[in-house]
This record gives sequence, C-alpha cells and structure tokens, in this order.
Amino acid sequence: MTGPVLILTIILTIFKLVVTCLPTDVVNWLLNKFNMHPTLSDGNTVITMGGKRLEGKEKNQVIQDVNHALVLKKNHIFPGNESLFLQPKSGVKPLVIDTKKGKKNIRLLVFVYSDHVDVVKQDKKKLVAYSLRSESLQDRSMMAKGMDVIEA
Repeated sequence: MTGPVLILTIILTIFKLVVTCLPTDVVNWLLNKFNMHPTLSDGNTVITMGGKRLEGKEKNQVIQDVNHALVLKKNHIFPGNESLFLQPKSGVKPLVIDTKKGKKNIRLLVFVYSDHVDVVKQDKKKLVAYSLRSESLQDRSMMAKGMDVIEA
C-alpha cells in the first residue's frame, strides 16, 4: 500500500515542479495564445478608413496607438445580437484592420469615440467585442471629425 502512495507522491511532486517553474518563453507563448487584444505588426497589417487605405506614417501611428491601448473591459455578445456590435453608433466610421496572427486572418473593426474605443475582433470561428482606452487614437479621431465638418 505504501509503494503506490510513494510513487504517486513522487509523480505529483515532479508535476508540480514542472508546472510552477516553466521557462519565460513558454509562459509568454501561453499568455499570447489566449490574449484578447492582438499585437499588430507593420508587415502583415492592412488598415482602411472609410474605404481609403492608410499607408506610411499614418499607418504606423495607428498601429502604435492600437498596440499601446489599454483594454478596459470585454463586452459580452449573446447569440442573435451580433449585428448590434457591427453597426456603429451615431455614424462613426470604423477603422478596418486586417491582419494575420500565425495562420489565422483576423479583422478588427475599431470604432473610436471621444471617451473610449470599441473593437470588434472577427476571425473564422469567433466574434469578440471589447473596449479600449487610447488617448492618442481618440485625439486623432476628434481631429478627423473636425476636418470633415470643415470640408463639408
């Protein structure tokens, strides 16, 4: 009776040591795998705003703003009301960001408001909505809205 208990104790101790002492690279890989907000890179990202493709400095600035944004909260999407998250409030035109994460194509719809940023992340199987806080992205949006008013 003590033999199986001793073997089980040794196996559980080894398992505990392996799980609690993972290398940093493995921990980072696990965290990135389940990360809600993806990190964008310049090479595999296409950004469009109002049907117009952003390039160069503007594109790099938007990527930097989105990457440095703080996630405020996850918005729950219930089956049947997905269309509510895909329709903007008060005529806001979204930034459409198409990117790749590994082999997956991901589309981010970024709706910028004065007090927060709503993001809808779509891939083949999932639709996730969450809110961000990005001062620089929100300021850029307000300046763009002001230009639209002047041009109109």
